[in-house]
Amino acid sequence: MGWISPFKLNQLGMLNMNRRNVDYIARYNSRSSYPMVDNKLKTKLVVAEYDVRTPKLLQIVRQQHEISHFREMAEDLDGFAIKPAKGSGGKGITVITGRDDDEYIKASGSRVSSSHLERHLSNILAGLYSLAGTPDVAIVENLVESIPELAKYSFQGVPDIRIVVFQGYPVMAMLRLATKASDGKANLHQGAVGVGLNIANGRSLNAVQFNRPITLHPDTGLALENLLIDDWQEMLVMASRCYEATGLGYMGVDLVVDVNEGPLLLELNARPGLAIQMANGRGLLPRLRQIEALRRTHFTPEERAAFAMDTFTSQI
Repeated sequence: MGWISPFKLNQLGMLNMNRRNVDYIARYNSRSSYPMVDNKLKTKLVVAEYDVRTPKLLQIVRQQHEISHFREMAEDLDGFAIKPAKGSGGKGITVITGRDDDEYIKASGSRVSSSHLERHLSNILAGLYSLAGTPDVAIVENLVESIPELAKYSFQGVPDIRIVVFQGYPVMAMLRLATKASDGKANLHQGAVGVGLNIANGRSLNAVQFNRPITLHPDTGLALENLLIDDWQEMLVMASRCYEATGLGYMGVDLVVDVNEGPLLLELNARPGLAIQMANGRGLLPRLRQIEALRRTHFTPEERAAFAMDTFTSQI
């Protein structure tokens, strides 16, 4: 895996925050699409119509009095995830991976009671984690169990794959791996590892943590080169379908690979970050401009994914 300096990245077409906001988010993202993308429940319901699978929905908690039903629903479950529908950056998400009598075991290994989880649900409804502090809805989903081939690289948290989609074309991708520093979350700003992925085949290119090059995962010690994502073309097609589902011209699509269900959509982001460029060792601008310059766009998600695989191959 080669490394390219930030200075060299600028020469290679690094997209900066201002240009992203003005030339791509403001220009290509309709404000009317934001409420759907910023609400995980609405996202789940809409993308299902476009053959994009998401983790199975177990329960929706909309009112305080519905929290009492949670204990009954969770009685026979060993694992699940509680999420605020309008949360961002992973805030308010609680992942339960096991059960020990009356206690639930979190991904970190700590134990919590049913009453603790019920208080957490109450806090979600009160808007503690929502984007604007407005009242929210809690969703309880099936636990995502990552395939072992990827799970072994991540520290506690489930690894996910971020794909930037522009006008329905997948233009850049990275694998995000949780670390001890990121508290088991796949958030690069908190210290997760970003591994750039070749759009052509899903093979790893570079790896970064806090925007600095690394070759080994800081906690698992595993080498991050020669990683290969299975079902790669299927994942690109899923990401591309989210364009029809949302109408968003510029977005981040976050996918996971479940051991039983295969690729699943976790969430969509109408304002995806730019660290993906450091992970890939190249800028987004040339690829975005190439799509903008197309005289005739491709009609189907399958055609757009195939075009991206043929066009945006990366060899560093």
